[in-house]
Amino acid sequence: MKHLKQLFTVALLMVATVSMAQSKVAHIEVQKLISEMPEVIAAQKEISELEKTYSTDLENSVKEYQTKAQTYAADAENQTEIINQKRRTELEGIQQSLEQFRQQAAQDLQKKQVEMMRPLYEKARSAIEKVATAQGFNYVLDSSAGGSVIMAKGTDIMTEVKKELGF
Repeated sequence: MKHLKQLFTVALLMVATVSMAQSKVAHIEVQKLISEMPEVIAAQKEISELEKTYSTDLENSVKEYQTKAQTYAADAENQTEIINQKRRTELEGIQQSLEQFRQQAAQDLQKKQVEMMRPLYEKARSAIEKVATAQGFNYVLDSSAGGSVIMAKGTDIMTEVKKELGF
């Protein structure tokens, strides 16, 4: 029985090897393709401009905060403790607002990037699949660092392997 299982496993591996030998495999560096798409370049430029706008707004707000803090610090001796406490509270509120603005800007930028890039990634994937199908490839591998299988139309032996493993 043990030899029969080993023989079956060897036969299964041989069949898988033969079927893979018949499969046509191609590769593409998807990250390079995407980075060279004109739409991606335009989207990145738009995101960069938005990032500059947020950055400029934040810098101006920080300068206003610093000016106000310096003014309050210089005038603190001439004011009552109640007024100084109100000013400290005001400055703390401004700091919190600045941090909230920073976080919101980061979220907005990330959302905008996803919103703009997702359709472009889908467009690239669709084009890859169309070319691969037209040229008769069963598998297309992403040759970018950390890439994966983009398209797989070959035989999937998962069910047979699960049966062999008993589940």
